[in-house]
Amino acid sequence: MATFSIGTHLPMFQHLHNSRLPLLGLCTVESSPFFGSSSCRTRFAGAIPTLLRHNVLARAEDKARDPTPSSFQPQQSSQQQFQNLTPESGSCDPLCSLDETSSQEFEDSYQPKTDFLKAVAILATAATGAVAINHSWVATNQDLAMALLFVIGYAGIIFEESLAFNKSGVGLLMAVSLWVIRSIGAPSTDIAVSELTHASAEVSEIVFFLLGAMTIVEIVDAHQGFKLVTDNITTRNPRLLLWVIGIVTFFLSSVLDNLTSTIVMVSLLRKLVPPSEYRKILGAVVVIAANAGGAWTPIGDVTTTMLWIHGQISTVQTVKDLFVPSAVSLAVPLALMSLTSEVNGKGQNSPNVLASEQIAPRGQLVFSVGLGALIFVPVFKALTGLPPYMGMLLGLGVLWILTDAIHYGESERQKLKVPQALSRIDTQGVLFFLGILLSVSSLEAAGILREIANYLDAHVPSSELIASTIGLISAVIDNVPLVAATMGMYDVTSFPQDSEFWQLIAFCAGTGGSMLIIGSAAGVAFMGMEKVDFFWYLRKISGFAFAGYAAGIVAYLALHKLNISLPTLAEVPFLSGS
Repeated sequence: MATFSIGTHLPMFQHLHNSRLPLLGLCTVESSPFFGSSSCRTRFAGAIPTLLRHNVLARAEDKARDPTPSSFQPQQSSQQQFQNLTPESGSCDPLCSLDETSSQEFEDSYQPKTDFLKAVAILATAATGAVAINHSWVATNQDLAMALLFVIGYAGIIFEESLAFNKSGVGLLMAVSLWVIRSIGAPSTDIAVSELTHASAEVSEIVFFLLGAMTIVEIVDAHQGFKLVTDNITTRNPRLLLWVIGIVTFFLSSVLDNLTSTIVMVSLLRKLVPPSEYRKILGAVVVIAANAGGAWTPIGDVTTTMLWIHGQISTVQTVKDLFVPSAVSLAVPLALMSLTSEVNGKGQNSPNVLASEQIAPRGQLVFSVGLGALIFVPVFKALTGLPPYMGMLLGLGVLWILTDAIHYGESERQKLKVPQALSRIDTQGVLFFLGILLSVSSLEAAGILREIANYLDAHVPSSELIASTIGLISAVIDNVPLVAATMGMYDVTSFPQDSEFWQLIAFCAGTGGSMLIIGSAAGVAFMGMEKVDFFWYLRKISGFAFAGYAAGIVAYLALHKLNISLPTLAEVPFLSGS
């Protein structure tokens, strides 16, 4: 049966609800006699609202649910099938390039409401650059110059929608500019170069780790490997489904990143539950569960991975001490939501669209190897003592050779191999992390973060309060720069590895983003996929998420004071040093 599918791998932390972003994508239509289907994978840059406006996704889903007799005609080309699903106003060339059509639509609908803000931002950036050229002023006022530039750059990141500037480009520009100022204000250029070399070595570990992990997840997703998880969710009881979705997402996010887990689970919900208030609530549960699940393992969230790579937390101790608080931060919102009228209403059945999708050949094998590669990373670090990114690259190499071997000679399955997966991963998200981490490292090299740490130590009574406040701020500001700044403010000499402070930072930064829909990549993805309004989430979900956040902190402090932890694998010899 011929089906049509559009794969949407959402860019990390991208505001997907911006309906004015044009469709900038290139999709390749391929026909496979082995699948009996044709597929078109399109990479989007904020294009989901545009697709929804033109009913492309709706037509694709209708075609999957109610195939017409023409779907079974082998003589119909893949290009013709794609054209049947695209807007009538546009056409698709052999490469499915929609740039011209979408550009015309963008010009017709665009209203220049933000030109003034753009002009102000550009003038401010130019003024900052002009000041930076003045070497004598920068040398005397290095801290002030770097602080002003960081504030301007971060404002550009926060208001990227209004300014129409991609935050990855802003982050890279900010990073380079800050290091230029640091080279001017440092005692010598050699010192600044040495600091940059050290910072680059640390940042590159995180970048390589993320690239490897994202590619492995993309390969598994291309083989429809996650169907092995989602196919086992069959209940339609509203209250039971709420708990099942939350628990499955919680454990899935502990191995995958919270963004991928959210995309997988929300896609499942769209096939299990018809559009309704109840489905929105289930999607919000996915966001809370994904953020909670990523907080208790070193590979479940970017911020936890950062702390793990730099030695602030270890694998076994983190799992032992943070599993219960993370579970509590999910269980409390689930229990409260179970009492609401939307959940207690009658369940609704929907057609089983999952049955029309097929797992790729050897998809179970790829899923098993990919999942094993991710889980093996902490074991590899403990066995060899090498950085975690080496273990991730090892897993990627194994999966690369495996997919080349099992699909050897199958030219129509190129999309199932690593080179195609590399073209689909969220590269701009990785570059955003690179810019942010290099920017923060420049502030650390200049001693600005240490001054902030000294101020907090003098005015904030406890480290627990500092960590809890960072979690609250992460609901508004991206948690990656927050954790990176915290790592620059404090080191293992101030708080040793696995101390209460670092574990609370890992927990609070991971779960705090659930309190607002814009506070995490999972929330932003959910908002874009389900068209959820910011204020709806604030009214319906934020209170439950805050209750879970506070309950998790209380649970952690209670267990820590009572010296209670899970008797898991701490005594296993080869894991004791991880």
